[in-house]
Amino acid sequence: LTMQFIKSILVLALAASSAAFSPVLPGLSSVRGASGVTKLSMAEKGKVNFKIELESEKVANMEEVKAGEKKVYCRCWESGTFPLCDGKHMAHNKATGDNLGPLIVTVAKE
Repeated sequence: LTMQFIKSILVLALAASSAAFSPVLPGLSSVRGASGVTKLSMAEKGKVNFKIELESEKVANMEEVKAGEKKVYCRCWESGTFPLCDGKHMAHNKATGDNLGPLIVTVAKE
């Protein structure tokens, strides 16, 4: 095999593999997950927070969790008690078929 032939095969292989990442919309690239579902990166999805501390450059919360305590934190950005979860993700999941859920933090008793 000639070096030119090998280079041609590599170029074709790269082109074929990049087809799996072809744009779904102009400027957006997709990634096909193991389930075969096309997923967009967080940057491609755009903004996710439309109600919590919108004037802040970054939403960051600090909470103390004491020994023996459990706290349930929102990950859907819809909670009326943010950063704590109020269960709003359940309506979202029912309406969209999504599987959002909270972050549950527990600290063992000393």
